[in-house]
Amino acid sequence: MKILVVDDEKEIVDLISIYLKNEGYEAITAQNGLEAIEKLEEMPEIGVMILDVMMPKMNGMDVIKEVRKTSEIPILMVSAKTEDMDKIRGLITGADDYVVKPFNPLEIMARVKSLLRRSQNSNPAPDVALEIGPLIIKKDSHEVQTVEGSDIQLTALEFGILYLLASHPNHVYSADDIFEQVWQQESIISAKTVMVHVSHLRDKIEAATNGDDIIKTVWGVGYKIEMH
Repeated sequence: MKILVVDDEKEIVDLISIYLKNEGYEAITAQNGLEAIEKLEEMPEIGVMILDVMMPKMNGMDVIKEVRKTSEIPILMVSAKTEDMDKIRGLITGADDYVVKPFNPLEIMARVKSLLRRSQNSNPAPDVALEIGPLIIKKDSHEVQTVEGSDIQLTALEFGILYLLASHPNHVYSADDIFEQVWQQESIISAKTVMVHVSHLRDKIEAATNGDDIIKTVWGVGYKIEMH
């Protein structure tokens, strides 16, 4: 599996690359955003991108915007910025996860593995179609359609959230519950991360169904899909 590491600091690229190689991955490297775009075009089989925010030529936010026009590759942002709004901006732009420098390389590896598990769906169950309100959700193929037949393009994490809520209607999941089950990691300050992904998911569903909001917020508790 190829992992793209994008950072203008050579020491960080080398450090992450060593840990990736020790875990059996092939590290592909780039030192700026433009080079990262070129590598993705040359090697569409790249499985995850580890992306710095502050870089010359094209910053990480602009890279994500460009990549998301054509690809749903999992993106792990790495940045020295620590403010919550910077993290939220990265997630809104299209990142899947966010790590702040200085970081523990083992945390990077854990998050890469989690993103790969979600994107590869390595142990698929038999294809099960759930019909929830205006949506038809297929677990094995990760397809979501409206009952009229329109496709809804979701990231692996957005699909995971939707399937979790849809397969347990009326059950309220806290942000921590969602993070632990969908991201498959222990929840650490996860509420804002989940909130941003749920917001993206809602926007896509509402756009495809003319405003149908099937995911309900239970204030102070969490989220659910309500079925009567």
